[in-house]
Amino acid sequence: MSANEKQVVSITFKTEQQKREALDQIAQDMDRDRSYILNEAINNYLELYHWQVRQIEKGIEAAEAGNFATDDEIQSAIAKWTQ
Repeated sequence: MSANEKQVVSITFKTEQQKREALDQIAQDMDRDRSYILNEAINNYLELYHWQVRQIEKGIEAAEAGNFATDDEIQSAIAKWTQ
């Protein structure tokens, strides 16, 4: 297999009938098959998950470096949301 080829494997899992019907409706609306919709959902989940992990790691690094908001910065942010 070349570096550009992706190995495709099957996966099976159980879900509620209502969810399967909703997926099938989305697939029909998009003129795609269920596998395409599920792969898009998995890709979106993985992207979000990895983004969250990176943000948490950045937050931990900032905290370990002592980079915290000042009291004035916190009060300013609160004031923006409570006005």
